[in-house]
Amino acid sequence: MTSSSPSRALTTGAVALATVGLMAVGLGAAGAHVGVEPTSTTEDGYAQLTFSVPNESETAGTNKIEVQLPTEQPFTSVRVKPVEGWTAEVVSGALPEPVTTADGATLSEAALSVVWTADPGAEISQQEYQTFSISVGRLPEAGSTVLLPTTQSYTDGEVSEWTQETVEGEEEPEKPAPSFVTTTAAEGEDAHGTHGAADSEATDEAVDAEQAGSTTDAASSTDTGSMSAIGWTGLVAGLLGLAAGVTALVRTRRRA
Repeated sequence: MTSSSPSRALTTGAVALATVGLMAVGLGAAGAHVGVEPTSTTEDGYAQLTFSVPNESETAGTNKIEVQLPTEQPFTSVRVKPVEGWTAEVVSGALPEPVTTADGATLSEAALSVVWTADPGAEISQQEYQTFSISVGRLPEAGSTVLLPTTQSYTDGEVSEWTQETVEGEEEPEKPAPSFVTTTAAEGEDAHGTHGAADSEATDEAVDAEQAGSTTDAASSTDTGSMSAIGWTGLVAGLLGLAAGVTALVRTRRRA
């Protein structure tokens, strides 16, 4: 009766440790996708889009990111937020077909993609992620899915293509493309989510303010992510220690 108790304790500890390990792996996989977070989704408005890019490789660094922009409803304004150690380029070109905007203008050319390239030594390394932001406008009509296929390149030549469309009600694909759905403006708000005039100068100021605020948000997000990783590491280490202690106790009692 006495000898079986340590064995049961050891088994319980091992099961708990395995469960936590699987949970940690699951959370890591879920957070490994390239995603986008818009500051606004209001139709006909402007927004800052922030892409979160984790490094999935165990041996190489991420040194290039390319985001494809919509061509059926192209953005008429695209600006890039600088990232230290990275060079950004907005690639413009001819649209597959001319597009008539809500203002009645016909566009035959527009921004087609944004490419970020790392300087030597600035690559995203293992267990790291980086954020890249652009301000865009105007957003398409409410209910539109803004799909932003993204290509992630590594220093060893490997390429991850985040290009698969996520369909509501279906299982998420293995490599989902970053995307969001536009919405209508709330009552009393203009297309920019504010209660003021929507002229060009006001728009620029609103976008600049959003970018300034996002700097603090990004720093907070980085701190939170770091603390989360530290918390998981501490938990797993603690359980490993517990399992080792139980094992030592069992061995001691057997010798006794």
